[in-house]
Amino acid sequence: IWDEGRKLLVLGPKKAVRSYFDIGESKKFMQTLLMLSLILRARREGDYPTIRDLYYTGKHTIYYIDEAGRRRSEETWDDQRESNSVIQDIEVAVNLLREHMGIMHDAKGKVVGNMVIRSKGYEIDLSRMGSGAYAIPPNVDKLEIVSVDAEYVLVVEKDAIFERLNEEEFWKKNKCILVTGKGQPDRSTRRIVRRLWEEFDLPVYVLTDADSYGFYIYSVYRSGSISLSYESERLATPGARFLGVAVSDIERYRIPRNYIIKATERDIKRAKELLNYPWFKESKAWVRELELFIERGEKVEIEALSGHGFKFLSQTYIPEKISTGSFIY
Repeated sequence: IWDEGRKLLVLGPKKAVRSYFDIGESKKFMQTLLMLSLILRARREGDYPTIRDLYYTGKHTIYYIDEAGRRRSEETWDDQRESNSVIQDIEVAVNLLREHMGIMHDAKGKVVGNMVIRSKGYEIDLSRMGSGAYAIPPNVDKLEIVSVDAEYVLVVEKDAIFERLNEEEFWKKNKCILVTGKGQPDRSTRRIVRRLWEEFDLPVYVLTDADSYGFYIYSVYRSGSISLSYESERLATPGARFLGVAVSDIERYRIPRNYIIKATERDIKRAKELLNYPWFKESKAWVRELELFIERGEKVEIEALSGHGFKFLSQTYIPEKISTGSFIY
């Protein structure tokens, strides 16, 4: 549910009741016990399995005889989405995050900037990564953030844009921390953004494509996600601001017509869904932006700004939007 006071998606009060006289409900119970046994075994043996490891280790076929005497079979879980859902149920049930249970995941986020962290006793200077960046680990809470010398955090949707800005040393010239989740962000990326905002009081700006999926990515950073609403206090950053690219920027920055893409029916449908989200609905600026997107039926990618030159994004667009406060919240 939406918590208006905290500006977060949080777990609601409703509870699910399972009946074990139904094969489907019994399977859910079996999956929970199976996953718990796998996690407990890993902890006892000092292992740190990934969510993929748990999926494969627990996947097998169960044979049984039904009430009519027929031989039947059932898979413990059909795909990884199903096993991941079981892990989420366990997190809520035992009030313990998967990272704290020693469960790892494939981290994909990256960060670079004037920032020093300590991991397993080693200090790592994120301003000395050469042309690369620091890969955000699965359990960000194990990192000690020793120092940060920055004025804001810039979260970039796309890895390619992150790489370009890093190559130009945008973070050094503009005194910021540069982060990317490579599209839809994982928990680790969202967590480090939250920590930088919460522990160092840094403004957070999010840069995505001007389309309904980019808007949703911003929403996940700012308000949390429905599937992980029980973790919003750790992962969401209520103070995050949407820097762009906005649909209204098409006219403001005179983006060339050949860079504008026709929105699909799916894009429009998604935008209409976003209009019903409380955290968008309560913002007049967001209502205008989403309605403009639906009305125009057009979208643009961040790369469209290159129509004014390759360095237009880093030298003009981002600094200008921040200095003039031209963001959406």
